[in-house]
Amino acid sequence: MTNSSSNMSKLVEVLTRLTANGQRFETAVDGLSLFCRDTPSDALTGAYWPSVCIIAQGRKQVWLGEQTFVYDSKHFLLSGLHLPVVAQVIEASETKPYLGMTLKLDYAEITQLMAQCELGQIPNQKSDVGMFTGRLDESLTDAFYRLALLLEQEEDIAVLAPMLRREIFYRVLMSEQGVKLRQLAALGSSSQQVAKAMNWLKDNFALPLKVSELAAKVNMGVSTFHHHFRVMTTMSPIQYQKQLRLQEARRLMLSDNMDAANAAFQVGYESASQFSREYSRIFGLPPLKDVIALRQQLAS
Repeated sequence: MTNSSSNMSKLVEVLTRLTANGQRFETAVDGLSLFCRDTPSDALTGAYWPSVCIIAQGRKQVWLGEQTFVYDSKHFLLSGLHLPVVAQVIEASETKPYLGMTLKLDYAEITQLMAQCELGQIPNQKSDVGMFTGRLDESLTDAFYRLALLLEQEEDIAVLAPMLRREIFYRVLMSEQGVKLRQLAALGSSSQQVAKAMNWLKDNFALPLKVSELAAKVNMGVSTFHHHFRVMTTMSPIQYQKQLRLQEARRLMLSDNMDAANAAFQVGYESASQFSREYSRIFGLPPLKDVIALRQQLAS
């Protein structure tokens, strides 16, 4: 099916009402966030949680390592893993603001759907990058539209939101890119093993990392683990850990007013100078200057 301009224009109307007073909203629907921006943004370093993202109006570009993904009102983006990225809203204006929705994935529910629909057999077992875009068709647009409408009918959320979340996961599974989500969700696949390693890193990024021990935790050989990890994330395990450390340090300085030396120690760095060098390489400015610039952006 092709994308429905009727459903998309109705979704634009609903999101315009819902985002009238800000740029980002966590909603009463579990895992659902809304976004609004009336100017293009700078390229910002951050992370995507496992989620499916759509844009009702505007356009966005996401860099994962050396790969680039662009999505808009005709394409969804799916991040199947917790991935450090650089993201930029590239199309937005006061008359046509950027309007987006993000729904976090629930792999327990997705694997149940796969079993119910007998989607267990995956034709291609090799790992693929953990982020992809796909065509946003009428059925998926309509499911997101009905989910957005629930935010204006909060008494119905408890009953209807779980069904609509499940429908959205089903629509993605059955889309032309659905095999990639099935591969990420399939129990015992190399994708699932790498995902377990990434979850361990996310919870333990401040600890020293021995890649051989991490590979053993997920029952993979070191060279095989390295290969699949790089394919799925476009970076090595060490680079991934570094991204997690630096992003958490940035959050500690920005949100908790922690100084750079303590933030560096908190996330696992033993050398403040090494922390400052690597921070500048990732974010473009030394820690103190970067945090001051971020606060000025947030205040404007």
